[in-house]
Amino acid sequence: MPNYPANKLSTSDQTINILQITDLHLSTPVFVDESDIYSDDMACQRSFEAVLQQALSEDIRCDLIIVTGDLVNRVKSSIYDHIFTVLQATQIPFACIAGNHDVTDENGKDLPFFQRELVAQPADSRLLSRHVIETEYWQLLLLDSSISGKVAGEITPTDIDWLCERLSTCDKPALIALHHHIVPVDSDWIDTHMAENTESFWQHMAPFEQLQVVISGHTHQEQVRLRQGVTVYSTPSTCYQFKPYEDDFSYDEHALPGYRWLQLANNGTVASWVERLDT
Repeated sequence: MPNYPANKLSTSDQTINILQITDLHLSTPVFVDESDIYSDDMACQRSFEAVLQQALSEDIRCDLIIVTGDLVNRVKSSIYDHIFTVLQATQIPFACIAGNHDVTDENGKDLPFFQRELVAQPADSRLLSRHVIETEYWQLLLLDSSISGKVAGEITPTDIDWLCERLSTCDKPALIALHHHIVPVDSDWIDTHMAENTESFWQHMAPFEQLQVVISGHTHQEQVRLRQGVTVYSTPSTCYQFKPYEDDFSYDEHALPGYRWLQLANNGTVASWVERLDT
């Protein structure tokens, strides 16, 4: 695949425009006949492709697509084949990392969460771990925060060592992308399943003033937080959304699928905003 994985980017205006999409949750690689009623599974596929089409039709050049995990709802190679085919057809460099659903199948989805069986699955070989994308003025560092068989994630000591090495040897402004959130979003149920070892992560990142941005998925909602001078963005799902600031699991029935744009300038500044799917 000539556009995958993205390794090095250069633009004529010295700005990198990144499209972040996350939490696709696809369960099937093909559509049913259009005369049929779309199931929830089909709705996720339909909204993923609609989000991508809308974003790439906007009046902004897209230099890179980053997919921050939960590409699938069931771990099947055929679903990844479909996703990669769709992304490859854009002819835009892209990169994909794993989320919890990419390494864990949930059996008994009709049951309350605590009664479901979590089955560990191997990650698809196309998903990236400790991957670097270099640009003239930025370095982008992609982590796999997933733990096979679990909903929560982790930034491992090995991950932290790798980040420290990358940041010690390159003083360009840096962006870190991973699936699990690393700052609480004030919803007890999802904060129980954030990345583990985050305090160690933040302690080790403190000396690196060039770390500017962290992006993640997992929370199915838009939030912006600030810690240690780092802007931390969570991004809506391309499918269904979770209601913010709820202690118990709750869907946000009124929030549309979304995606995030990030503009990385040559002076280290960042502009970022979320767009929602047009109705």
